[in-house]
Amino acid sequence: MTNTVLSFSGGKDSMFALHRMIEQGITVVCLMTTVWNESGETVAHGEKLKRLEDQAARLNIPIEWVVTDFENYTTDYKRRLEEIKETYQLDGIAFGDIYLEGHRKWGEELAQSVNLEAIYPLWTKKERSIDLLHDFVKTGYKSEIIKLDEEKLPKDWLGREIDQHFIEDIVKLDVCPLGESGEYHTYVYDGPLFQKNKFQS
Repeated sequence: MTNTVLSFSGGKDSMFALHRMIEQGITVVCLMTTVWNESGETVAHGEKLKRLEDQAARLNIPIEWVVTDFENYTTDYKRRLEEIKETYQLDGIAFGDIYLEGHRKWGEELAQSVNLEAIYPLWTKKERSIDLLHDFVKTGYKSEIIKLDEEKLPKDWLGREIDQHFIEDIVKLDVCPLGESGEYHTYVYDGPLFQKNKFQS
């Protein structure tokens, strides 16, 4: 595997997928993020693009945008991926999905349609997924909750740090501790791969 693009949200899963790939010697030549054409914010987390640009700059990895809407999501993604494949001479595309089979099926079919290998660095069994959260925290990444489902998690968890105390609390609830079903979303602001200690903005 030579050149890989990573589907990137700026959250803990995509960041840890990047970490795992670099550990495995996989070359990540760019990041790829979907953006709603109406709001100009990211599809995954509703983030401002500047925040992901900051991450990409500190990771020293270029970031590419896929501007889309709900109806044309897969079509736009495939078209943009083909362009990025040619630009970066890609061999594969990586995703931060953990155990949801439907997500993996979509990614694998997409990759196959443009003749790329689909890579899932974090893939594991649902019952073992909590180990990933422990590893993420132990590795030294700093992230906070930027969006949550108030029907599943306390409202005052918004802005909460993902740390050992968070893990101890979330395992007491009847939810996926990694937020795989949209229970919460995160933004990573520090960690081993970043070149500076703090963001400038």
